[in-house]
Amino acid sequence: MAVAALGALLAAPAQAHQPRVQPLVAELYTAQGCVSCNKAYAPFTELASRRGVIALTLPVDYWDYLGWRDAFADPAFTARQKAYEHHFGLREVYTPQLVLEGRGQASADDSKMVEALWVRVRREARPGPALTLMRDGRLHVAAAAAPGGRARVWMLRFEPNPAPVRVTGGDNKGAVVSYRNVVRELVDLGEWRGEGRTFRLPKATSPGLMTVILVQRDHGGPILAARLLPSPGTRTAP
Repeated sequence: MAVAALGALLAAPAQAHQPRVQPLVAELYTAQGCVSCNKAYAPFTELASRRGVIALTLPVDYWDYLGWRDAFADPAFTARQKAYEHHFGLREVYTPQLVLEGRGQASADDSKMVEALWVRVRREARPGPALTLMRDGRLHVAAAAAPGGRARVWMLRFEPNPAPVRVTGGDNKGAVVSYRNVVRELVDLGEWRGEGRTFRLPKATSPGLMTVILVQRDHGGPILAARLLPSPGTRTAP
């Protein structure tokens, strides 16, 4: 993920708004029990290295029945993917799936499809409400033109470089799976309807996690704004 490219954003004073050009959010839905998922990690890692991308891995749990319980899977990630299923009019959820900005999806192991999606979504992306980390640690979502329908503010915390996992059962028995930016917490902070609103962020459940804030249309809709917050202990104001 292009953390260095966002360095200036993270070092800005707490009351300063983020730049109008905001990062694109790439979500990889995967599972340790999915044979074809191993082919998705290279294209996803390449996408994650691009400037201005926040790349997140969300392991799902519906492959666990094959004989291996995914070490990182969370039913909340499966529910999030199912919301995208309905939004995009898909027949069913699948892995590996890449969702970009909530505006499009592609098979994550098909580099040509991923690139075509990247080109389209970058062309369609528009700036959304500014997100400000305040000195008291709260998050402020600025007033802006509200989208049609409701939007919600999400907090995702992820582990940048978790240890590789050796799969000892199921169809991927013997494989070693390496990850990048695995989501460990997914929290619905509340609704946003275009008005300025402040949200209190819960404490992280584990050390070393990084935090991303998303403003997103309800029910798996487009992501309207995103911000990567400073790591705990990082000063946000002089």
